[in-house]
Amino acid sequence: MAAKDPITGQANVSSDGVKIRIRDEGWKEVKISAISKVEVQVPDPKRKSSTRRDPASPQPSRRQEDPLVRLSEHSYCAGLWDADELGRHQYAEGLRRCIDQVKRLSSVNDGAPWIERITLTNFPQAVQIVDWGHASGRLWSVGHTLCGEGSEEGKQWVEACLDDLWVGKGWAVVGTLKALKLDQRQVPDEVRQAPGYFESNLARMRYDQFRAQGYPIGSGTVESGCKNVVHLRMRRPGRGWKRDNAQVMLAGLSELHSGRFAWAWQQIHQPVAQSHPHF
Repeated sequence: MAAKDPITGQANVSSDGVKIRIRDEGWKEVKISAISKVEVQVPDPKRKSSTRRDPASPQPSRRQEDPLVRLSEHSYCAGLWDADELGRHQYAEGLRRCIDQVKRLSSVNDGAPWIERITLTNFPQAVQIVDWGHASGRLWSVGHTLCGEGSEEGKQWVEACLDDLWVGKGWAVVGTLKALKLDQRQVPDEVRQAPGYFESNLARMRYDQFRAQGYPIGSGTVESGCKNVVHLRMRRPGRGWKRDNAQVMLAGLSELHSGRFAWAWQQIHQPVAQSHPHF
């Protein structure tokens, strides 16, 4: 496969799913992968005095002394596919961007088993990381459920767990969650399953090591892709999309937001023009 916008040095691949309405079928999931160039810079000393976890909090940001990790030059592949089909498209896009040859490759995701599986199959060298926002969101769900949303007790409990998780003590978080005996309580499934979620993802939650090594720990690129590549065009008011039309539009949107629509159109148009001169 010919390279297109190859990445050298460091890259990231992330995947996610988002639903759109398909006529006569209802809401169906679009699976999407985003591939990005990663650049790491030394931290700006000014951030130490200006960055905070929360504007109303005197506590400094957890990231204030970390390397600055920036993702850019994004490309996407999205379609009404099952996990294996996305895997094939993800692999092709990865080869096109040459991420199989980069020195360092990461994959930040929400922890879904299907994402872990296809990424491991396609790019076994990738360092897999659970998105910090999803991990912290799980803890906030537990705190809100047990202590009440907005309670000081719940906030302190969650912040203590996040402090442990941030410095690589995921095992301590698992122990804290297991001690709550959530499986014996009438709580939402997301809360009940929290101990297992963290225990099964411990290797992908070594945030102290990932930060020190300059890996991204957020999956914002693919989440933005869900919104910008899919939502803005595919979830407008109306009856929804015919499946075939949706697939074609998703392919076009993927190329458009990858910054290569004109190139992709030329690849399609040239062979047609050669065989049909009056086209």
